[in-house]
Amino acid sequence: MTHVVRPDRRYHPAYLEAVDEMAGAHRDGDGEWEQSPDDATGFAGYRFTREGLEDPAEFARLVRTRRAEELPETPRPSGRVPCTYLWIVDEEDQYVGSISLRHELTDFLLEQGGHIGYYVRPSARQQGHAGTALRQTLEMAHEMGLERVLITCDEDNAASRAVIEGAGGEYEDSRAGKRRYWVPTPPSDQPFGVRLV
Repeated sequence: MTHVVRPDRRYHPAYLEAVDEMAGAHRDGDGEWEQSPDDATGFAGYRFTREGLEDPAEFARLVRTRRAEELPETPRPSGRVPCTYLWIVDEEDQYVGSISLRHELTDFLLEQGGHIGYYVRPSARQQGHAGTALRQTLEMAHEMGLERVLITCDEDNAASRAVIEGAGGEYEDSRAGKRRYWVPTPPSDQPFGVRLV
């Protein structure tokens, strides 16, 4: 069964395979590989490369960076908010994509980015991974105290639109080529499916 997990070193090979499969296309929900230092906030900055991530130690640094980004006390550039990064894994426990949950909205995120972003590698699409991961992430958002979240997608992204609407997303409007949906975060009587590793 598809589930979301905290970033972990054991997904190293599959993560790199997915990056290669995306062939440079944007991986929404996976975070950026480069952030410039910000003296005003004490953020030291970081930079990762595809070649560098071949090294297990460098991949471990990426994992630590992603996991730290959800902590409010972690330094970050101005305008950035705490964000929980999760990895989507399939029934064989293989990495197939990423999903992120921003804990609050800035003016920009309210306009275009939203609370949640996600991607699934091309070879794993149309198998229900995105919908399942989104439902689990919505349950996590509810546990954080968010009663509803904003999710956006490109106007021409029919697949993402179907996933958002399938999760109960209510279309509000479109801005700068992005469809904006508000999605309720229903409580669950089950743990939200995040495997803490």
